Amino acid sequence: MGKKFGVAAVRTGVALSAAILAAALAGCGLVAEQNAPTTSAGSNAGSSAGQPVPSASVTPSPTPTPTPGAGPACPSLRCTSVLVTGDMLIHTQLWQQAREDAAAAGKPGLDFVPLLEGQRKYIQASDLAICHQETPVAGPDGPFSAYPSFNVPPQIIAASKDVGYQACTTASNHTIDRSTDGLLRTLDALDAAGLKHTGSYRTEAESQGILVLQTKAAKIAIIQGTYGLNGQYPEYPWQVDMLDAPTMIAKAEKARALGADIVLGAMHAGDEYASAANAQQQEVAHALVDSGQFTLVYGHHTHSVLPIENYKGTWIVYGLGNGVTELSPWYVVNNEGLLVRAQFSQDATGKWAASDLAWVPSVIVDGPYRWCSVASDAPQGTCATPEADAATRLRTATVVDSMGAAAAGAHELLITQER
Repeated sequence: MGKKFGVAAVRTGVALSAAILAAALAGCGLVAEQNAPTTSAGSNAGSSAGQPVPSASVTPSPTPTPTPGAGPACPSLRCTSVLVTGDMLIHTQLWQQAREDAAAAGKPGLDFVPLLEGQRKYIQASDLAICHQETPVAGPDGPFSAYPSFNVPPQIIAASKDVGYQACTTASNHTIDRSTDGLLRTLDALDAAGLKHTGSYRTEAESQGILVLQTKAAKIAIIQGTYGLNGQYPEYPWQVDMLDAPTMIAKAEKARALGADIVLGAMHAGDEYASAANAQQQEVAHALVDSGQFTLVYGHHTHSVLPIENYKGTWIVYGLGNGVTELSPWYVVNNEGLLVRAQFSQDATGKWAASDLAWVPSVIVDGPYRWCSVASDAPQGTCATPEADAATRLRTATVVDSMGAAAAGAHELLITQER
């Protein structure tokens, strides 16, 4: 499915042959089956008067093959779905847990898969899953460090791949905590695990590229940027993508020229532990949507869930909270997160847009440390306590809906009720 699907203009003043018309319709992702016109037998031109003229043999056009994608029922012929989560933020308690989980399974080293396991069923119900690798990684044996200058176990990247992620963004305020060496180690670890990535780069030429991923139905591009680097400066300015609307729009235009059907904008920005998007987030997100180049905009960084907005028909998910993190004794919102799955559908003109936007509230629990869904269908059972889970779900829903998301059609994802 390497081509870009658009609707060809098939009605002209010249009668097309049935075979050409059938091929055009089958390759364009049209939402309805169409048949070529048959040749009329009423014309006597070139035949003896009164003699019947046989009908021309016509090969019927084949029925286009549906591409429904994973997730909800597809409202059109061609659909695909993308899942995004927040910061993979690894602290000491989490790598201690990973060491205990590895030992319990009789494995050496660290195993982060049990920490992430609850996300697997959601990832399997999407065509593409994208994580955010917040921090640089060390070598497999360390030395490891947490805040304020991260250097975390690379085993978190292998675990992300294991549960089903296919790509990760890498531009954050911590990207160059360990200078160029840490940046390179992180990209090498992602490559070794088979995870695609964008947001930070080894070379200037690499920074000019666009990450475009192919699902069964569509080509999906990811454009990312971070608001800052904690006052640090990269060795080269092209090493990390910064949050700049004109630059991101130019990259999106390039992605479209490369055949991208869907373009995602990822913003690493906002005020930590907030419950509302700040002015920078809103200005950049609205500029991206106003450009007409982006199909969805989403964000991370604040370590808290932020609202979802439908702006001019395009979804903006301002903050996903943490994908994984340690438990904070001071900020309850730090322990919560949002998993979002967007389904995109292609209309009869060839344009792709979100046809479904679903979210999952989550929380980190300890004893042992685990990511846990507190969605209403409780797919992992009770996470903390029934009362605490209900409070997390209510708090998340209240923030998510504070800019009218529910009224615009965003809804909670109940994975146990899907086909």
